[in-house]
Amino acid sequence: MSIHWRFEHSYLTLPSEFYSPMSLQPTNQPELVVVNSHLANELGLKISEDEHEAWAMMLGGSLAPQGAKPSALSYAGHQFGHFTMLGDGRALWYGEHITPTGKRVDIQLKGSGPTPYARRGDGRAVLAPMLREFLISEAMHALGIPTTRSLAVVKTGEGVNRGTVQPGAVLTRVAASHIRVGTFEFAATLPDRNGLKSLLAYAVQRHVPHIVTEDEQALALLEYVKQSQVSLICEWMRVGFIHGVMNTDNMAISGETIDYGPCAFMDEYHPLTVFSSIDHNGRYAFANQPMMANWNFARLAESLLPLLHVDENKAVEIAQEQVEQFSELFQTQWLVMMREKIGIANAEEADHTLIHELLRIMQTTSLDYTNTFRDLTLGNIPPSLKSWGEGWQARRLRQPLSLDESSKLMQRKNPALIPRNHQVEKALSLATQGDLSWFNHCLKAYQHPYVDDLQYTDLKQPPTIKERVLETFCGT
Repeated sequence: MSIHWRFEHSYLTLPSEFYSPMSLQPTNQPELVVVNSHLANELGLKISEDEHEAWAMMLGGSLAPQGAKPSALSYAGHQFGHFTMLGDGRALWYGEHITPTGKRVDIQLKGSGPTPYARRGDGRAVLAPMLREFLISEAMHALGIPTTRSLAVVKTGEGVNRGTVQPGAVLTRVAASHIRVGTFEFAATLPDRNGLKSLLAYAVQRHVPHIVTEDEQALALLEYVKQSQVSLICEWMRVGFIHGVMNTDNMAISGETIDYGPCAFMDEYHPLTVFSSIDHNGRYAFANQPMMANWNFARLAESLLPLLHVDENKAVEIAQEQVEQFSELFQTQWLVMMREKIGIANAEEADHTLIHELLRIMQTTSLDYTNTFRDLTLGNIPPSLKSWGEGWQARRLRQPLSLDESSKLMQRKNPALIPRNHQVEKALSLATQGDLSWFNHCLKAYQHPYVDDLQYTDLKQPPTIKERVLETFCGT
């Protein structure tokens, strides 16, 4: 092929417990369904049409690219609060590709077949969930939210039984790394502490942007993850995103959004909004996400206790302080984020009340989350917010920004367009029938979410009662 991968495999320097070398499991007739050409260019890869067959073989898991060392990665996780030993049950890690700018990214195939961690699963994925991850992850990227990326979706040419037989598919995920909170939980279970120390040293070298000594590594990692996760959750809250399965194995230490499963975006504002069909008690509801991210962070701190300090009591004290700081940091950054959504760049004591009154009215009058903030951005105050709006306008005048600058700030923070659940479901339903037209229409629109484009007015509208999506499913 004309363009070659540049694979390295630094992760494989970790002890062998952290991965299992794998053989490929070829499929019948791999076929490229959708390709992310923009991302391919960033990676230094050119997926030309005359090479689609070869790329389908590589990205479908039938032919390993030159230099790849297929492996499945091991980890554990608290799933809805319950600890479980896990691992990549249906994914293959090819290695770390080095981009033309020198950036190191993981290349992983999802749905490529069972691994030793499959736990009696078939290891395959079906088309709709893979297209969902492609569509939503690219929308998140355009929204400016840290996320894993999707390079391609390949149909395998095989049926997969999920109650009914559905078309099988493989997604190629590009990530800063696949080190999860659950990876450290797994390492903490190993009888030899050297495994945990090796993982810590590797994670610090790969992700922590400043040099630290060996005895500072555990604290440096906690500081890094604390900041990256707080920033990520604030960004989710900014656009009304609900992850759906914030288990510790689905939280990357890089601060990227990972594992899109039953994710969804909120229409009408309500803090306890839940879509995931498996989240029966609302553990990961919209407003609970900061608390659950903090809970997950506490599990990371627990895993690192042996390396935080030689004195166990001192280690616990350090961990507790970090966990407490997480909540405080989130509250501070959330308030800054919400100020920016209403065009305010300085702080006043009453801002907290102003913002919560806005959210209270939005909830009691069932206002759409995205459209309400965009309306405010454009100077269109909904009738139920007229009284609130008088205080808001007065507050905008008490800051360094001019009204024009304030409006421009709001335009950058309040998207005109998000992936509406009913439109996503429509796109996936048609795509599984072989019609990608609506999927491509949505994908194109989501590339410019902060632009009020008349040709995408249909995608901005909240669902009608009949169109409402009440549940989303992992479906893989």
